[in-house]
Amino acid sequence: MPAPMHEHMLANMRDHLAALSEIQAALAAGRYDQAADVAEQRIGMSSLERHGASHMAPYMPKAMQDIGTNMHRAASRLARAAQEASVTNEPSHALGALAELTQQCVACHASFRLK
Repeated sequence: MPAPMHEHMLANMRDHLAALSEIQAALAAGRYDQAADVAEQRIGMSSLERHGASHMAPYMPKAMQDIGTNMHRAASRLARAAQEASVTNEPSHALGALAELTQQCVACHASFRLK
């Protein structure tokens, strides 16, 4: 992977981690709409262009691409679950969706390393 792409991918992963922290804090404070916005805009399917996904994908093995796609989809599901929690005031579904999202992060980091 070319050095600029390597740095870009690391920056994306750092932003994902920061976004996860913001999502957790928002869910804990009952700010479900904020959690939904962060999940969708920073990690969800809506974030693909912002993160340059189409430029990064050719440098990733297929399995890594698949995990990445699953991660972005899981973030969008989390966003919907957090929006539902803002209506029901019941965050359990959103917390489950957060767990599914972080499982994708764990799967990728367990399988791949940037060199």
